[in-house]
Amino acid sequence: MNWHTRTPTIAFHGYTRIAAGNLREVASACRLYLNTTADATLLLLNAVSSEQIEVDFRGSPAEVAGRLQEASVAPEEVIEDEQSAPSGPGRPRLGVVAREVTLLPRHWEWLKTQPGGASVALRKLVENARRESADKDQQRAAQNSAYRFISIVASSLPGFEEASRALFAADAAGFQRETEKWPVDVRNHARSLVCQWLEQRDGASGGDTP
Repeated sequence: MNWHTRTPTIAFHGYTRIAAGNLREVASACRLYLNTTADATLLLLNAVSSEQIEVDFRGSPAEVAGRLQEASVAPEEVIEDEQSAPSGPGRPRLGVVAREVTLLPRHWEWLKTQPGGASVALRKLVENARRESADKDQQRAAQNSAYRFISIVASSLPGFEEASRALFAADAAGFQRETEKWPVDVRNHARSLVCQWLEQRDGASGGDTP
C-alpha cells in the first residue's frame, strides 16, 4: 500500500472529474456521488504519481471512512514505529536503514580508505548523485505520472499516441496541441502533471508550457 488518508487524490467517472483533495475528502465525495449514480465505476488516482487507489465503497460514508482509516498508515506513524523499535548491539542509529550492498573487491578496498569508512562514503556518493540527477529524476517522474494517467483515462481518445510522443520528447506545444480536443477534465489534469516540471525547466526563459 502506498497511500494514506491525506494522500492527494483525484477521482474520475469516465472523463469527468468527480472530486479532488486528500483521499479522505475524495472518498467521501465519491460515496455521496454513488448515492445518485449507483452504477458508476469510479477511478481514484494519486494526484501526483497517478497510481490507482482502490477504495471499498460498500456501506455508509462512515463505514467507508472507517475502512480507509484502518487500512492507511500516515508517514509520521511509520517513522514513529521505526524510532520506537528497541535498539540493540549493532543496530543502526535512528534514521539509518541497513541494507545489503554488493560491490566488487576493488570498490570495498577504495571505500575502506575513505574518511569515516564505507557507510559515510556511500552516503556522500548517494547524496551527490541525488543532487546531480535531481532535475532528470523530477522530469522522469512527471513524465511517467502523466503517461500513466493518460494511458488509464485517455488511451482511446484521438491523439493519444501523438500526445505520448510529445510528452517524452518534452514538446510542450505538441502535447498541448494533441490534447486540445480531449474532454476538459482529462485535458486539464494531464497538462497540470506535465506543467509541474516544464515550468521549472523553462523558468525565466519563458518557455511554452501546456
